[in-house]
Amino acid sequence: LEVQDLSVEYVTDTRTVRAVDRVTFSVEEGEVFGLAGESGCGKSTIANAILRLLRDPAVIAGGSIRFRGTDVLQLSAEELRRFRWRQVAMVFQSAMNSLNPVMTIGDQIADIYMAHEGTPKKQALRRAAGLLDLVGIPHDRLRSYPHQLSGGMRQRVMIAMATALRPPLLIMDEPTTALDVVVQQEIMAQIKDLQRVLGFAVLFITHDMSLMVELSDRMAVMYAGRFVETAPADIVFAK
Repeated sequence: LEVQDLSVEYVTDTRTVRAVDRVTFSVEEGEVFGLAGESGCGKSTIANAILRLLRDPAVIAGGSIRFRGTDVLQLSAEELRRFRWRQVAMVFQSAMNSLNPVMTIGDQIADIYMAHEGTPKKQALRRAAGLLDLVGIPHDRLRSYPHQLSGGMRQRVMIAMATALRPPLLIMDEPTTALDVVVQQEIMAQIKDLQRVLGFAVLFITHDMSLMVELSDRMAVMYAGRFVETAPADIVFAK
């Protein structure tokens, strides 16, 4: 992933707020790139811009986003549909808000295979069971609804869904927010294990510096829409 001079603004009738101000960074194959910063500094806005999930009144005011040489900002609606989940997938902040409350976990995961690969439902459910195995959730949870799972299990389901089509890049937007420290550690260990098995790169967004240093190869610190520091994670930790 190559992001060059990216600017994002929120435009209203009365004023324009620049939430991301000329940000440049790259994520290499198989790398974990950490993005830290206080709440409201623009981290999630960058993540949503990469997948073109920004909603009004947000607009990309300048810069470029390229994934493996493809200009993401020029993709048509159909090309975007194929790009999301297959090339770049995202684990959102709150699993309870991201999962459909009236669909079972199995149906939600199977839906990915049916929509993107035309897989028959029975086969899609078998593959969904295999995904749950991968993140340490028992098969019988396929028939559970989101409210029947703990916060940690819901987050694991989100990670399973994001890895369903084996995308080369995963964006994780504060995947351990609102989880207790023991579950946080379990989720982080799960991410490391999955990355070792599947080989995907990660853009890891958080405001928890200790988690960031533990997981990242390189990291950037963001403040008021700008990158104020970029360095290898071990150097940031040492100094």
